[in-house]
Amino acid sequence: MLLPASARTAAPALARGLGRRAASSSAGTVKRTALNAFHRANGGKMVEFAGWDMPLSYEGADKSKCPGGPVAEHHQVRNSSGLFDVGHMIQSTFKGPGALAFLSHLLPASLATLPIPGEDAHRPFGSTLSVLLNEEGGILDDCMITRWGEDSFYLVTNAGRADVDIPWISKHVEQWNAEKGEKVDFQVLESQALVALQGPKSHVALQRLLPSGLSVQKLLTFGQSLHLSIPSLSSSSTVHIARGGYTGEDGFEISVPNAQAEDFAGMLLEQEEVKLAGLAARDSLRLEAGLCLYGHDLDESVGVGEAGLAWIVGKDRRTPGAFIGSERTLAELKKGGTTRKRVGLTVEKGAPAREGALIYSSADAPTEPIGRITSGLPSPTIGQNIAMGYISTAEGLNKKGSEVFVEVRKKMRKAQVVGMPWITPGYYRGE
Repeated sequence: MLLPASARTAAPALARGLGRRAASSSAGTVKRTALNAFHRANGGKMVEFAGWDMPLSYEGADKSKCPGGPVAEHHQVRNSSGLFDVGHMIQSTFKGPGALAFLSHLLPASLATLPIPGEDAHRPFGSTLSVLLNEEGGILDDCMITRWGEDSFYLVTNAGRADVDIPWISKHVEQWNAEKGEKVDFQVLESQALVALQGPKSHVALQRLLPSGLSVQKLLTFGQSLHLSIPSLSSSSTVHIARGGYTGEDGFEISVPNAQAEDFAGMLLEQEEVKLAGLAARDSLRLEAGLCLYGHDLDESVGVGEAGLAWIVGKDRRTPGAFIGSERTLAELKKGGTTRKRVGLTVEKGAPAREGALIYSSADAPTEPIGRITSGLPSPTIGQNIAMGYISTAEGLNKKGSEVFVEVRKKMRKAQVVGMPWITPGYYRGE
């Protein structure tokens, strides 16, 4: 596919931006996912990201598998289907009679209302986005939690926070088990790979791999998941298929045993709708969808209300002491409860506003900044410079339509506060 000139110009910038983030990942032994050799065989441009050796983009000669760089991969996902390796994410389970009560203490999400499949093997599990909070209400990590049964839950957290999340969770599990009668068993699933199939034609490609007679369109809608067998895999392995993702498009995140990850990824890549996509495209896709990246748009200084994530706190959870970090969280959910807010911005033509750029109320002899950019890039889909950041609420300039100025390369550029996302989400909610 021949990209327009604006897209070809943006591609190197996307790669450089995420490459800088990758280079700053924590020191130590670089880990490899079960698909590492698969990436290299298919022209993956590998970088260190969150302590893992991951594909930034693909430069393979086979255009049936590699679209041709970050922007082409981005458009592939928006228009058809892209395959990402997200095996660096941490998958874990919580089981036992105390699992529901413990996780309700740990997370602000409404878990008790998530559906339970019961004896119907094809009744889907329910999932929801949530956050891990520290005692002061700062966000330790964002996560996805799924209820597999009455006393069984599945959690996915970020790779870059593993050194924080796992000890934090383990400490609280130990305390819970020492003090409560209903025990909890916490296990990290190190034997499982995770891939993301994203884009409006992803269901078409996945359908061909499912058992005859099962329709993915009838089985799953956004936020639901199932355990299903894949007949083409050896031993008819069961995989966990969750409908959702991190791109703003319809798609699936699929957990598969490490030993069968290459076979499964290869089968998906054989489908005409599917091509490979790397971290650079994942970053531009998620920003267009208004989704946060931990360590950039979220960190331990940020509260739920500041981040604009009030919806993740269940209405039945808004009682002081209901979960760790509830005091600050509930205070921020009240009108006027925060001094800053996460906002979306479009920035005038020229160099895009990148992470760390300061936001001002005026271009004339600026003094104190009113905010800071946390993510920014030239949007391949809408052809504008877009950014996400935090702005003080003191002057009301965090409201949609407000004009502000961002300092980019020592020049003041006009920006407008806008609603997010910048694209129309393609999440599948049923026919």
